Amino acid sequence: MGRGKCSAILVALGFMLLVCSVTVSAETHVVGDSKGWGFSVSYDSWSSGKTFAAGDTLVFNYQAGAHNAVAVSASEYRSCKVRSAADSAATASGTATFNLKKGVNYFICGVPGHCAAGMKLRVVAN
Repeated sequence: MGRGKCSAILVALGFMLLVCSVTVSAETHVVGDSKGWGFSVSYDSWSSGKTFAAGDTLVFNYQAGAHNAVAVSASEYRSCKVRSAADSAATASGTATFNLKKGVNYFICGVPGHCAAGMKLRVVAN
């Protein structure tokens, strides 16, 4: 009987190790890689082939005082219009970080004219 209990415990421990080993951690993605967030990157090309998941982090690195990064709705993304004047101002920080939500996530540079010039990103997080 002692041998049966030991086997059951070993099987349970093995199962727990298997379950714990498939835990996936969130990833951090630097938008535009080394080129960052600016006019020199096609963000559709940058995001194609990448896999994004809910909980992943996007880091936007840009020239301080020249750009910003704003999470927007689908209609704001399509129109390149931000909801408030504060969202249209360049920021001094030079970086912005966002955690992805499940589904489609939209980001633009809210500085007038920048989104229309290509500074927009659509990411689907599974």
